[in-house]
Parts: sequence; structure tokens; C-alpha cells
Amino acid sequence: MQLLIKKAIILSPGSKFHAKKKDILIKNGVIESIGDQLAAKSARIIEAKNCYISIGWFDLFADFCDPGNEQKETLLSGSHAAAAGGYTDVCLIPNNQPVTSGKSAVEYIKSKSDLVTLHPIGSVSKNTEGKDLAEMYDMKLSGALCFSDGKKPLQHTGLMLKALQYIKTFQGTILQIPEDTSVAPHGLMNEGLISTQLGIQGKPAISEWIMVQRDLELLKYTNSSLHLTGISSKRSLDLIRQAKKQGLNISCSVTPYHLLFSDSSLNTYDSLYKVNPPLRTEADRKALIKGVEDGTIDCIASHHIPQDWDAKVREFEYASSGMIGLQTVLPMLLQCEAKVNIERWIEMLTTNPRNILKVAYKGIEEKQPACLTVFSTSEKWRFNEQSNLSKSKNSPLFGHELTGKVLAIVNNHRTAIYE
Repeated sequence: MQLLIKKAIILSPGSKFHAKKKDILIKNGVIESIGDQLAAKSARIIEAKNCYISIGWFDLFADFCDPGNEQKETLLSGSHAAAAGGYTDVCLIPNNQPVTSGKSAVEYIKSKSDLVTLHPIGSVSKNTEGKDLAEMYDMKLSGALCFSDGKKPLQHTGLMLKALQYIKTFQGTILQIPEDTSVAPHGLMNEGLISTQLGIQGKPAISEWIMVQRDLELLKYTNSSLHLTGISSKRSLDLIRQAKKQGLNISCSVTPYHLLFSDSSLNTYDSLYKVNPPLRTEADRKALIKGVEDGTIDCIASHHIPQDWDAKVREFEYASSGMIGLQTVLPMLLQCEAKVNIERWIEMLTTNPRNILKVAYKGIEEKQPACLTVFSTSEKWRFNEQSNLSKSKNSPLFGHELTGKVLAIVNNHRTAIYE
């Protein structure tokens, strides 16, 4: 197949074509030529206003629910949603049934890679029970990219210490949602004025930043590598900023919805906004935006958590947490009022996550295999039953017209075009 992308601004730092508007011809998954006014017989042509092309987007934290909860998502449906959202690579958390806690589970997920490359995240503890270390080295040899207990953050300080020490033997990385679950274990949203007004049991921000503080101390002691994801509070960000100044090997990511929404979105008891970590105050949201602007936040992580209809359409207290997000990351970021240009957003979606996990990548150059995302910052589309490729639809953006559209991805010698 031949694909000709016309008049696209190339975002590929280090490439001689970076920030230039060019035509790109791709043939059988390889960048054939980059130039001006290219032509090719029988090629599919993409030409759009405000068109950009970057290396393929990379997500650090998504749940495809497979195996075990395929009614919510499967590896196939999740891959389709990821591709339509611009992602060529997705890291999958281990909270499946069975848990990604051994060689066979890692190999099962890797074998399902196709257009989208699936990267299994191996569990830190056996079956994410938080008691004993899993066979992380075996999983690493089988293809696990990093290690985490996913939606069940490690509570045991001694076990976290051992994990950080152990991964140093193979230059691994621990990925953690920072949350002390013993602090307000029944909290349903951020503890604050809004939760008081609504009469909903809250979860204070200290449950997050006290764990950030613990993990940073362990990181300093071990001189290991740690990535904190789902950062939601100003205090957490301040601690990470200080740790970076001290030279610790710490990185962090934020979800698009924590940049866009605050706890005031829950004023109508809408369970679509019930997520974990919870949406915090407007002051916290603005602090996160500041963290994007000053570079403290390294990456955008989708935290794509599918939930079926029964899990969301029920009393707020009993509704499950989570929001799908892979397909809507671009329009959510474009809605955010952060004073950054498109290059900064793309850096947070492409090179930064790869550098954190030590994944090799090549820039956009001629004669190289293509790993590309093509998108427009001005194209409009409606997120609805027809366009949604996930098996779930637990998103507050469902049914809305959005600005910012992925036009195509090319990866693993395969191409998907979205018209």
C-alpha cells in the first residue's frame, strides 16, 4: 500500500525535517521519500488543514481487561481504540484475570500485537497481592517493559524497597500510582468543599502525596528508577519537582482528564467523572497545568479504564471508577489552557515515555520503517456510537463534537486511515 501525506508539518526533533511542512510518501510501511509536491500513482492521499505528522504516540498506562473481563474491552478492541487515538504503542497494566504475573501472561499479550504494539507491564508482586515479589526478571526476558501493580499501588514499604533494589540488576523501572489506601479507604471523590456540599465521603490529597514522599525516600535510598503516574495534587507535584532538582531518577505522568476537569464536575453526581486518583480542586488542576508548562510533568498517560454499562449507571457510591480516554487524548489536550505549543504535547506523547522506559526509536527520515501518527489540530468529529471503537463508552465526552482528529497511523508495516 502507498500512502501520500500532503503538506504536513513534521514534528521529529533531531530530524533535518523537524518543524518543516513537507509531503511524505510511505510505501509498504517504509518512508519512501520526503519532499515538496510529491506524487504517486494509486496512492491514498491525506491532505488536511493544520496537518501534522510525528513519530507514533506511546501510552504508559491502559487497561484492556483481557483476559478476564472481555465484556469491557479486549486486546483487539482496545488496540482499535488506541490506533484511532493516534497510538502505535500501549503499555498494559497487569490487573487481568489471571494477572500478568509470569512469562506466559506476558507472552500472550505480546502475541496480540499487530498495528498497535502491545507492551505488557509485569506485576511487581505475585498476582498483585502486595505480599511477595513476582518473577520480574523472567517477565523482563519475555518482554515486560516495566513493572507495576497497576490499579493496586504497592502499600508495603519493605516490598517496595526490595522491588526498587531488584530492578537495578537489569535497569528496570517501577511504575506506581501513588496512593496510601489506608487513608480514607472508602473515599469516593476528592475531600474538600464539593464533597462536603454533596455529602459524599472524600479522599484527601494527603493519601497521594504521603505516598509520593515515601516512594521518593525509597528511591533516594536505592538510587533506582521510578515513574509516578496519575499525579493529581499540587503537593505531589512540588515534591517531585524538588526530587528532580536533587537528581533522583524520577519521572511522572498526568492524565488528560486531570488537566481538564476538577471535582466541581461531580456536582451532579455524574459517575462518569468518578475516577481514581480522584479529580482534585481547581487549584490542583491549575498546578498540574503549571507542571506541564515548566516540564515537571514528563508524559501524558491515558489511564484508559473501560467500564461496562452496569458498572457506571448506578448509585454514585457503588459505581466503578474509571474513564476511557485513548481515543480522545488529542482533543482533550487541545482543550486544555496550558501555555504550551503542539511540540510540547507531542514530546509528552512520543519521545519522553520512550526515553523513560528505554525504548529505542528513530526519527522521521527517508528509507526508515514508519512508526507515525498523522493528525489535524482543527478537524472536527463527533465521539459517538459510530466513531467509538472501544467496547465501553464511559466518557463524559461521549456524544460531543470534538476538535482535533487523528487521520492515520502507520506501524509494523501496517496502516490505518481515519476519514
